[in-house]
Order: sequence, then structure tokens, then C-alpha cells
Amino acid sequence: MPRGNSRHSVFFTPHPFYCASGSGCRIVDADGREFLDFLNNFSSMIHGHGHPEVLAALHAQAARLIAVGLPTEAEIELAELLCERVRSVEQIRFMNSGTEAVMMAVKAARAFTQRPLIAKFEGCYHGTYDAVEVSQAPAPSAWGPADRPFSVGLSRGTPQSVVDGTLVLPFNDEQAIASALEQHRESLAAIIVDPSPAHLGYLQMTPSVLRLLRSFCDSCGTVLILDEVYSLRLDYHGAQHRFGVRPDLTVMGKIIGGGLPIGAVGGSRKIMEVFDPLPSGPAVVHGGTYNANPLSMATGLASMRALTHRKLDDLDRLGARLREGLTDVARSRSAEVVVEGLSSLASITFGRSPVENYRDRVALTGHPAKIAAFHRGMLEQGILLAPQGLIVLSTAMGVAEVDAFIRAADVVLRGMAKVA
Repeated sequence: MPRGNSRHSVFFTPHPFYCASGSGCRIVDADGREFLDFLNNFSSMIHGHGHPEVLAALHAQAARLIAVGLPTEAEIELAELLCERVRSVEQIRFMNSGTEAVMMAVKAARAFTQRPLIAKFEGCYHGTYDAVEVSQAPAPSAWGPADRPFSVGLSRGTPQSVVDGTLVLPFNDEQAIASALEQHRESLAAIIVDPSPAHLGYLQMTPSVLRLLRSFCDSCGTVLILDEVYSLRLDYHGAQHRFGVRPDLTVMGKIIGGGLPIGAVGGSRKIMEVFDPLPSGPAVVHGGTYNANPLSMATGLASMRALTHRKLDDLDRLGARLREGLTDVARSRSAEVVVEGLSSLASITFGRSPVENYRDRVALTGHPAKIAAFHRGMLEQGILLAPQGLIVLSTAMGVAEVDAFIRAADVVLRGMAKVA
């Protein structure tokens, strides 16, 4: 394996450690060292590791049926739960990752509108699909004017036709967004948006921009796609309820699988009809050997049933405690640190500029050595977080674990100050 693993997101120098086991909010690596897991597989493990109800569902389903070339009852049950919770979703289809779900949502929007162009926001991650990778991480030398960002391919060799098929919008610049959209109203199939993107440190999209997007889509028939792969955990009814926006299609993943691979796209019955195979064949063909596989359906159902209003309220309080504690520690150590996030999510970045968009974020992350040193220092303190400073809580945690993170951050920042 190139550099010894299969995920760029988990790589860090000199090399990542390899995990052997996990229980609750703790993991143990191959050398027997224990860590508090504040990464939780980039938010998919909302109940931590080995949740008893999830494990029981997994074992029971595995004993009955692992995989089959037919639908199963568990698929119906999870579909019913998600359609009930996410109020804009009337029908839903399952796949195996958030990337697949985004891909199928884009295909559905194009089939429904018979238009080619899609729009996304600069610096936002929507999975590893060429069309939505455009301008995910453009360099300053290539990104163009702030109010009219250039479309920039992510992977070397991305066809220019793919790059040109994605309109890039500046995050939270209402006037520039409105102007760019208006120029393409006849050709836009979809606008995809994450209301609190992880790659921007969970920066929140303003309500006025979300209203603008909804109004524009209503006026010209463009499909509004809300990427809730990360943000579904922000509210019992999803981020769309918290932010007050009703999308046409919703993309889901991570927490709805209970730790197993999953993705889903759902929305209005009218748009979801593009997947209907009758009477003359689907407008969008959607197969997949492991789509709606029984194991993911069973663990997802158990995980979502366990994710109650009370559990989410508890996570909100823990997240607020963590962010406040980190801010206080940074202030006490005179560290130039920006702490962002909401609900059970947090982000720590080195710098002091206000963050309003991707370009501000790039200016902040101009200190790669500092975030790398902080990440390594936290590992030495027995704390796992994402190498880029993302922090994700689970229901397996409590005040003790959050306070342990804050104390560890204090130790690490104090040590970094001495070196500086």
C-alpha cells in the first residue's frame, strides 16, 4: 500500500499508528497504547466503539443473513426511520458511502432537470467524485478572484470538461453568489451545499445565503442538494431543521450506518422517481452489490434508534464545554489559536484572523508545522484527533473525557510556547 494505508485522511508523518481494538470512547493501538478517541472515524462512530445495542443488532443479523441479491426488511425499517426524522425526505435509496450518495444525487438532479451544470462552494469537501472535487483545495495561485472563483481540478489529470461542468461559488458572499447563479439559471441542474463544512472548520453558512439558494432553486427549477453526511448529527431532524432550510435532495452517510459502510440519498417523491425502474426503465441506473446490505441496515437502525433527543442534547453541552475550555486554555497560554465548531464538533487552527470562507482558512493554516506539532503532542498525551485539527465527540464520552482533552491541550500548548 502506498505509504502503508488506504486513506489519505488518516496519514501523518512519520507514519500513523495502527489500531487493534476499541471500546466506548477508547482505542488501543498495535503496541498496546490506549487513546481517547476524539476522531470517531471522522464522525461515523457517534456512539463510540462497541455500543451494546449496535453490536447485538450486528451479531443477530450476521447469524441470519450477511448479504443477498434481494431487498430485506431491515432496509425498509431504516428507510422509514430516516423519512420520519428528515422531514424533506419522502423517498430514499441506500448505497455504501457518502461519496456514492453525492454522486447519485448529482446524477438524479441532472436526470430530473435535463441540465448539465452543477454548483458548489469553494473549499468544500463532498467526497471523492470528480465533479464535486473541483476547487476543493485550490492553491492561491490558481483560485482566481474572490467573488468569482475559478474552477480548479483536484486530482492531476481531471478532464477539463469535468472541471468546466462545476460552477464554484464563494462561501457566504451573498451578492457574489446571487450574481454567479443568475448568469447560469438556465443550465444549472443542482447546487450542492454543506451548511457547516468540516474542511472549513465547521464554519456555518449564514441563514440569508441558505434562503437565497432556496429562492433561486424555486425560481428556476434547479435542485438544491444538502450534504448532510457530516451535519445530520447536528439535530434530531438533521441540520436542515437546525438551519431552517428545506432541500430537494438530502445526502446522508456516516452516523446512519452505526459504524458500517453506508450512504443514502433521499428527497421529494417527484425527484426520486428518476430511480423508478417501471414502466419504461429508470432515468438513472443505480446498482451496487452491497447497496442496502443487511449488516449496515441493521447496525444503522440500532444506532439511529439509540440517538435520542437527550443524547443529542448531551452532545451539544459537551461540545460547548470543549470549545470554551480550549478557548480559555489558548488565551491563558497566549497562543494564537482559533477554535471553531458547533454541537458535537470542534476545530482547532493556529492563527488569529477571523474565518469567513475558504481563503481565510488557507491563511490560517499557513502554519502546518504548528498543527502537526499539536497533533503529535496530543497523541503523546493519549488523545486522538484528526491531523488537521478536527475534533468529533461521541455519546460514549462525558465531562471527564472532555476535561481530559482540555488538560492535555494545555500541556501541549505550554510545551509549544516554550519551543517557540
